[in-house]
Amino acid sequence: MEAVPARARAWVACVALSVVLCALPFPGTRTPWWALTLLAGLYAACDHVVRRRLGGTFYPVLLAGAFLLPPPAAALVPLPAALFARVEERPVRLRRVWRAARPSLAVWGAARVHWSLGGRDAVVDCHFPYVLVPAGAAVLAFCLVLAVLDGGILAAGAGVPPTPLRPWGRVSPRRAWGGLLLRSLAPVAVHGLAGLMMAVLWRSRYGPVAALLVLLPMCVSCWVFAQYHRERAAHQATIRALVQAVDIKDGYTRGHSERVGQASVLIARELGMDDARVEVLRFAGILHDVGKLGVPTRLLRKDGPLNPEERRVIELHPEYGHEMVRGISFLGEARAAILHHHERLDGSGYPYGLAGGQIPECARVVAVADAFDAMTSTRSYSRARPVEAAVTELRRCAGTHFDPRMVTALADALDRHGWHPAVTADETSPAVPAQQPAAGSPSGAGR
Repeated sequence: MEAVPARARAWVACVALSVVLCALPFPGTRTPWWALTLLAGLYAACDHVVRRRLGGTFYPVLLAGAFLLPPPAAALVPLPAALFARVEERPVRLRRVWRAARPSLAVWGAARVHWSLGGRDAVVDCHFPYVLVPAGAAVLAFCLVLAVLDGGILAAGAGVPPTPLRPWGRVSPRRAWGGLLLRSLAPVAVHGLAGLMMAVLWRSRYGPVAALLVLLPMCVSCWVFAQYHRERAAHQATIRALVQAVDIKDGYTRGHSERVGQASVLIARELGMDDARVEVLRFAGILHDVGKLGVPTRLLRKDGPLNPEERRVIELHPEYGHEMVRGISFLGEARAAILHHHERLDGSGYPYGLAGGQIPECARVVAVADAFDAMTSTRSYSRARPVEAAVTELRRCAGTHFDPRMVTALADALDRHGWHPAVTADETSPAVPAQQPAAGSPSGAGR
């Protein structure tokens, strides 16, 4: 059985006890059993389909229960889904209790706020837009309770990355609660609107059958969202596989690709680029050297100077890389960065000798990030320089080799955030300079 810290067990027990206390008044409430049973069964079915098939959570039915039922009854809606669903990870009982108590307490809090603000009458009489006020407050209460519960289990647990199914990861209280509420508000608000539509239709002359129709577009949207996340995960897996292949082939630069991606992100954010473009530039930085898979390993690991023929072979790696990724549509302009990241502003770069504005902006970003990490990392032909020395060298070459705007953006970002490069070469390996950089060329930027 997986060891769960006593703090986490105590937290789960307290949450479960709170649910029991919240549900105690249920026998004295005037709640139609058929409505409670239908909502509980519907939530169990939706939770099973969404969690197992799509890998997410589905709250519209829960929030509809908060809008339709008294708080003690609403707290019972999530119980069948959690108590009868299969739990694959240990400890099974503790996980089952957590999965039952967590949504139960959240929906009770939402129902309590909704009813306290007169939401029940607003739903029954369809008082729009006034019905949105108690409903919005209920959604906020729902998110707040979930954030408190999840943050508590994170702060109380130990050692395992947390998820709703495996929530035993210990983090600091600041990290445990920080951002949980804000991250959940937008998606839960959408579910809350669907739940409100269900409640209004349920109370209308069309009845519960009409309310069920609201779930169809919600299920479709969940499916689309799940497909997006699966596609994104596939993209990340593709990139990881390519980067690992390069790292295995060129052991001296292991970790270089990820750091160039991070430096590219720093530059892009400093330039005010939107999130989508920042992500593309991260891909560009990570994959900029993927063409080295087509370069003989003996040249990549050579300790002595490269002869002209060997240098020409090395300089083919941007074209190799572009050919490898040209069919990967999600990379977008990152493909141009992979092809042109060794071009120089004065036209002396390769593979095509582009100059100035002919070089794509994304390639100019990656060129600066690549040279910066090359200078601040130990390689087979050079030792790592201090960050300040690398920035000074970049500034010296700005306007000839590098875009001054990109150099300034990186320098400003480093002043704000700092940089902690890891040594990527084996310290016991010989570090004989393989080639002397040409005059005005930052050390290491040519390979």
